[in-house]
Amino acid sequence: MFVKGAALTSAALTPSALQARPPASLPTDGKAAPDDEAYWARVAAQYDVTREVIQLENGNWGMMARPVLEAYKAHIERVNRDTSYYTRRLFGRDAIDVQLRVAAKLMVDPNELVFTRNATEALKRLITGYNRLGSDDAVLYADLDYDSMQAALVSQARQKGARIIRIALPEPASRMAVLDAYRHAFESNPDLKLVLLTHLSHRTGLVIPVREIVQLARERGIDTIVDVAHSWGQLDFSLPDIDADFVGLNLHKWIGAPLGVGALYIRQSHLTAIDPDPADTSGDLDATYSRVHTGTTDFAALLSVQQALDFRERLGDAPIRRRLQYLRDRWVKQVRDIPGLTVLTPDDPLMHGGITSFRFAGKTSVEDNKAIARALLERHRIFTVHRDGVEKGACLRITPALHNSIADMDAAAAALKELAGNMPV
Repeated sequence: MFVKGAALTSAALTPSALQARPPASLPTDGKAAPDDEAYWARVAAQYDVTREVIQLENGNWGMMARPVLEAYKAHIERVNRDTSYYTRRLFGRDAIDVQLRVAAKLMVDPNELVFTRNATEALKRLITGYNRLGSDDAVLYADLDYDSMQAALVSQARQKGARIIRIALPEPASRMAVLDAYRHAFESNPDLKLVLLTHLSHRTGLVIPVREIVQLARERGIDTIVDVAHSWGQLDFSLPDIDADFVGLNLHKWIGAPLGVGALYIRQSHLTAIDPDPADTSGDLDATYSRVHTGTTDFAALLSVQQALDFRERLGDAPIRRRLQYLRDRWVKQVRDIPGLTVLTPDDPLMHGGITSFRFAGKTSVEDNKAIARALLERHRIFTVHRDGVEKGACLRITPALHNSIADMDAAAAALKELAGNMPV
């Protein structure tokens, strides 16, 4: 998308692409303990979060830290001032610097990566562009996969005359139970050709052993398209860690970039499995950028990725992951024993990040859970959101971010204890 005519290699990483640094005042040591409240309060102070509510619905998209927001405003002013004088002469160079930086972070060849406006756009392009599907084949998705991606996969299968298989992931879940669910599906359906996998579910926060599932599929000649929209930045990994051939990513959820930046990854050896975008005019069929055509995008948002990565790297990916898990564990441990309340992700740290959902016994409808979310907001000033589509019924999702404190999580736990004794519906 942004690198037409440019050959990129890992060796091409230049100092100018990597030397940008956040303000010296940014709190950091890269080694902070997850329960060091003084340290994380200094980090939280970098976010201008609303005080009207306790914001525990941070999964929709991620708030920019103040240094990123300030950089974004400056980029908007520059782009707006110079318009095409900048975008036609200099933006390509700056965009390549961003691409090199993101590719280095993901530990992939920059030529295998192209920017999109979000993960949905990336995954839709991978699914609808996949050309190895025929009428003798089958596709598979799970109940915890993202709605739009389920719909895209079903649409593509119907167009190709392929069979559609839907599975429900186990609840309660364990790594072995999830692996067994996919293994059974693969063994029971020898016509399977394409599987959609979601690394970290937006519905319940469940993290699946995606690398092992990708390997099980590859051994059987099954291709996998992996959704890492919620896992990249919430968990600590690079793309070689999951070993997938096709991946859709987001940078405005957990990486902290402005709205409007996602990415698509295709392993070079599998590029021909994805058709070029119908609107592509480059004719460069050997380039990943030919698989995506979005037209004019938010130049300033892409440029701000540099500052978003600066902020994250100063704090450290591992400390961020541990902090989000700590905030999640803080409220979960207080409510696990509440009669009639079920937490929908296991406490195994390999199977959750910060997101976790819960359900009250007998409250499985969307309306039930909307009412509970409304009670949390009106009675406790806690803002969160219901999720549907889970096989055993709708639920509520709690999603902490770096601006949240343990006091926020304790307030959520106390509210759930109160609701359990005074069910609003």
